[in-house]
Amino acid sequence: MTVTVDVVGEGTAEYDLPDDATYADLVREAGYHPQEASVLVEGSPVPGDRVVDADEVRLLRLIRGGATDGDA
Repeated sequence: MTVTVDVVGEGTAEYDLPDDATYADLVREAGYHPQEASVLVEGSPVPGDRVVDADEVRLLRLIRGGATDGDA
């Protein structure tokens, strides 16, 4: 199954997933850890253990960045 993922504030990409892939698998495929991002389907969050059932989703990063040089 091909899923279009709109990473909020970062752009859109398409991913090919097995039919039994979960939303947590999709988050990993997009390069994030499931604890740092949530998937929204039609504006509502979906659980990570749910099998992907949407062709288009939004991925909202919950954790971003960190300390940089000069931050103390």
